[in-house]
Amino acid sequence: MKNKSFIIIALIIVIVGAYWYYQQSQGQSLGGPGGYPGGNQVLKVSSIKVVEEPVTLKMALPGRTSAYKQSQVRPQVTGIIKERLFKEGAFVEKGQQLYQLDEAQYEANLKSAQANLLSAKANLKATQARFNRIKSLEKKQAVSQQDLDDAEAQLDQAKANISVAEAAVALEQINVDYTRVYAPIAGRIGKSNLTVGALVTASQTQALAVITQLNPIYVDMQVSGEQASWVQQQINTGAEITVELTGLNVDHPASGVLEFSDVNVNETTGSVGLRALMDNLEGTLLPGLFVNAEITLGERVGVMVPQRATTRTPDGELSVWVIGNNNQANPRIINVNRAVGDQWVVIGGLQNGDEIVVEGYQRLSPGAQVESSTWQNTTSTEPNRG
Repeated sequence: MKNKSFIIIALIIVIVGAYWYYQQSQGQSLGGPGGYPGGNQVLKVSSIKVVEEPVTLKMALPGRTSAYKQSQVRPQVTGIIKERLFKEGAFVEKGQQLYQLDEAQYEANLKSAQANLLSAKANLKATQARFNRIKSLEKKQAVSQQDLDDAEAQLDQAKANISVAEAAVALEQINVDYTRVYAPIAGRIGKSNLTVGALVTASQTQALAVITQLNPIYVDMQVSGEQASWVQQQINTGAEITVELTGLNVDHPASGVLEFSDVNVNETTGSVGLRALMDNLEGTLLPGLFVNAEITLGERVGVMVPQRATTRTPDGELSVWVIGNNNQANPRIINVNRAVGDQWVVIGGLQNGDEIVVEGYQRLSPGAQVESSTWQNTTSTEPNRG
């Protein structure tokens, strides 16, 4: 029995010794996290001190183009299409005739209205002459006052009939004019949805064609609530916010200015809508195209931090290890704007002179004692921060 107990004790000693040796080989202290009490090992890391400097605040956002102006051409009277007067896909000017409808019925109606107007004018002359005679006789007391009142009422009725006839002529003239369908805006016209000989009506929902103005053009984007506050701060200064489209593989990338920022946050996505007005002189941007936009929001103070010094928390935020008093390292959440080369532009979470760990943070835990040396970047050159 004693031999058996001795063997068990010996095995326990061997296991503890092996574990202690493993911990030492991994560079961990028995007094640190996960070790035994009584140790106080200092971990060696490489670090840098960050320096505040002016940085250009930019945001890269996905967006989608939409037409600055778009008009659906529809008929305003019923008729048969006699002629199409444009080339599909061509540029049309405002006021250019696009279609000619059959105008025979409307011209006949116009002539009838003009004839009614002539009849009303002739009736007015006869009524005016009768009124004048009765009025002259009334002075001689040869007619009654009732006769004079009736003649005056008939004169007023004749004048009103002329106004009605004139309005009818104007209405029929409008209908004749509507048989000629004009372009309401200048732009590029699409295909014709109906051919010559088709019957169109004034109340139809189908457009004859669609005209789109391509220059300038809108780009609609979405930003988070936090990014929207950056945009609003710049808007409040009164400064112009420039926008440039990237990745289009063109000689002259489209550029423009931010024209609109929504005042409401989408309750479902938590985002805010932005709209930029872009130049599109070459017409390379078409409505509905997905693009990448870069918004320049001016300058503010920030620091440049190597991307290799950062880690992501479970909720997706970036953090770095900061060496504080007594050479203790602790994690800190940072707020970045964008990447420049292999560095982050940090605009929140770090102050001038803060020392951050670049290499060796994988073995750190909050409050760990470290011995730091200056990190040397040998893999990249100084990025362009403009």
